[in-house]
Amino acid sequence: MAGVIAAGTISVFAPAVSTPAVAEKQVPQSHSDIQLSYAPLVKSTSGAVVNVYAGRKVQQRSPFAGDPFFEQFFGGQMRPNKPRFEQSLGSGVIVDGSGLIVTNNHVIDGADDIKVALADGREFSSKLLLNDVTTDLAILKIDVKEQLPTVKLADSDKVEVGDLVLAIGNPFGVGQTVTSGIVSAQSRTQVGVSDFDFFIQTDAAINPGNSGGALIDMQGNLIGINTAIYSRSGGSVGIGFAIPSNMVSAVVKSAESGSDKFERPYVGATFQAITPDIAAGLGLKQPSGALITELVEKGPLAEAGITVGEVITAIDGVKVDNPDALAYRVSTAGIGKTVQMTVLNDGKSRDVAVKLAQPPKEVPAREITGRNPLAGALVQDITPELARKARVAPTTRGVMISGVKDNTPAQAMNLKAGDIVRGVNGTAIGNVDDLLTVLSAGRNALWRLDIERDGVIYRQFVR
Repeated sequence: MAGVIAAGTISVFAPAVSTPAVAEKQVPQSHSDIQLSYAPLVKSTSGAVVNVYAGRKVQQRSPFAGDPFFEQFFGGQMRPNKPRFEQSLGSGVIVDGSGLIVTNNHVIDGADDIKVALADGREFSSKLLLNDVTTDLAILKIDVKEQLPTVKLADSDKVEVGDLVLAIGNPFGVGQTVTSGIVSAQSRTQVGVSDFDFFIQTDAAINPGNSGGALIDMQGNLIGINTAIYSRSGGSVGIGFAIPSNMVSAVVKSAESGSDKFERPYVGATFQAITPDIAAGLGLKQPSGALITELVEKGPLAEAGITVGEVITAIDGVKVDNPDALAYRVSTAGIGKTVQMTVLNDGKSRDVAVKLAQPPKEVPAREITGRNPLAGALVQDITPELARKARVAPTTRGVMISGVKDNTPAQAMNLKAGDIVRGVNGTAIGNVDDLLTVLSAGRNALWRLDIERDGVIYRQFVR
């Protein structure tokens, strides 16, 4: 089943003017052009591409553990379960000569030890500065005395379909490998690799082990971090995806600032993709943009005068095709930046200045106590950041369960982390204070609980 797997010279004549000439892109014009080689480009960039080895300790469970017969007769003599060490392989790119390295989060996820092998064979232990599941990026640091070779980050917004590219990494662990191809598509969404679906697609061969490696343009600059492939067999079929360098740059800046996490700007809204039917209903010429379905009161969009039902079609003049593209543009702009959003309403377009805000901070979880069916549950107010992690709308009302203690009424009710308490005894719950107030008021013959799980609300009655 197919699926996405986390994985002569050209003469340019410059006009006689004082400004630098810009070489125009062109296809090969002669036999000598076809003899061109990528070798000089590879030599100037391959030294900045590294191998990443992530080691994990895995507890090896005895096949007889938990078996009453064997534990009864051999329990005291059975050997304790021994941990074994698993190692995964990926690639990375040096983006700062002091030893700052970008790779994929899925390469190092859960690792107890992360080692980096340079192109010259030297190996270093690394420190994880930042990892972000949503973007599938991680930033490592190795201690070196000299300046290491680097690859400069390009502006990925300037990449065009048809541009020549090189993919450099360590596929299948065979050693550093270079493959060539073109940019097959820009702004590719609905890939399902990470929460941020916005990728550069390439037909340069990318295989397992290439994850975290470099996608290089013909100027030797980094335009993307190779992340995944679409494949029926696990091998490359010419459909690979790379995280654009502008997103990489935003995450690198967070690490360089000393942060251990990548924070996304907050706009305070829920969006829906424009389908052909919606486009027809709104009188749009084409199904493109992000339809605002909900707004947080006093959120950045609401404060800017944008309303529910309007469609965001561009940010800073760059077209927004769908909510994924909107999220990408907002995230790469950064917290505190004021952007110009082009908003369409009733066939009329206007530009609105929106200041991208810091997300409201998460409130620590509180334990429910007392004589009630929720006793033992750890609960939190649903902030935009918590909503993002739980993949629910930022306007979601209720109280989220972040954990359940053993041998408690909450565990007996089979509640689990991620469940949302929407109502108790007919009273709507908006925050933890609401919940505590209702629970402390006592009960009648029955407790009535409205619990949301995976988008479905279940009503439970408990004596």
